[in-house]
Amino acid sequence: MRDTLSLIPRGRFPSIRRRSVSTVQANLGYRCNQTCQHCHVNAGPHREEMMDRDTLNLLMRFVRASGARVLDLTGGAPELNPGFRELVAEARAAGLEVIDRCNLTVLEEPGQEDLAEFLAGHQVHVVASLPCYLEDNVDRQRGKGVFETSLRALARLNALGYGTTLTLDLVFNPQGPSLPPPQQALERDYRQMLGERYGIVFSRLLTLANMPIQRFGSMLASQGKFDDYMALLREAHRDENLDAVMCRDLVSVDWQGYLFDCDFNQMLGLPLRRAAQSRSHLREVVGQSFAELPIVVRDHCYGCTAGQGSSCGGALADGNESVAQGDQPTAEAVGV
Repeated sequence: MRDTLSLIPRGRFPSIRRRSVSTVQANLGYRCNQTCQHCHVNAGPHREEMMDRDTLNLLMRFVRASGARVLDLTGGAPELNPGFRELVAEARAAGLEVIDRCNLTVLEEPGQEDLAEFLAGHQVHVVASLPCYLEDNVDRQRGKGVFETSLRALARLNALGYGTTLTLDLVFNPQGPSLPPPQQALERDYRQMLGERYGIVFSRLLTLANMPIQRFGSMLASQGKFDDYMALLREAHRDENLDAVMCRDLVSVDWQGYLFDCDFNQMLGLPLRRAAQSRSHLREVVGQSFAELPIVVRDHCYGCTAGQGSSCGGALADGNESVAQGDQPTAEAVGV
């Protein structure tokens, strides 16, 4: 796989600084039961990187001392980490909101038969990947049979109260090198199609731009589309999105316990910088403040500020507004 860091320019994206930490996002490992084309982590079934028990314990010490209110668990498939359930239970007992970034199909993996009930029992906020409401599009991006399995998982989560009394957000990614369509309009389409066809309900739809790193970035480079996609992101930049980007209030932790400004920087190997240190580990920073530290930026950061803006919480701006270079692409234009 081609390294894309060398292709990403530095020095154009505006300088920004951190605020206090409200969310700690932890990557529990790169193992996943799926291999998705858009994956910026390059996760898959054969990845062996996994956060160990000592680091999981250190993670909770850090979260408690940081004053964060949210523990956001990602991967790979975070549920495949053997310590996932113990971590969730401890975090919920400490009064934290816990987010599980779930690919849905993991609910049918061997050994995960009671996972849905566990998540509901601990009132975990589930953020579930479903890049389209059409079977062909989902299977093309994520593998044959994924759409059907995802629907079964969603129906099971609905039966446990997700989408009504418990929070279930769905995540949309474009099929290729384009910006997401307006989040509000696409959410209406998702509700109508999933509701009428399959009886599925959910809380919100989150639209995320694909980042030009790891698997997706390598694909763009191999197709000669990398520079064009970077230009699209830069041209659609909106300064008003800078105040709401997730890196201002979030710390990202990798499976080894090293800190980054965001999950994307983590995958590019661009660590959070404290003074002259090249990188920081959880064991060195428990109880320390990150407020006012400069955020490490390069031009991939335009993926978070282009158009409506994009973050782990979805669009940053009103979905009815247009981007700098004309209107947002329609759902049909991105393969929905």
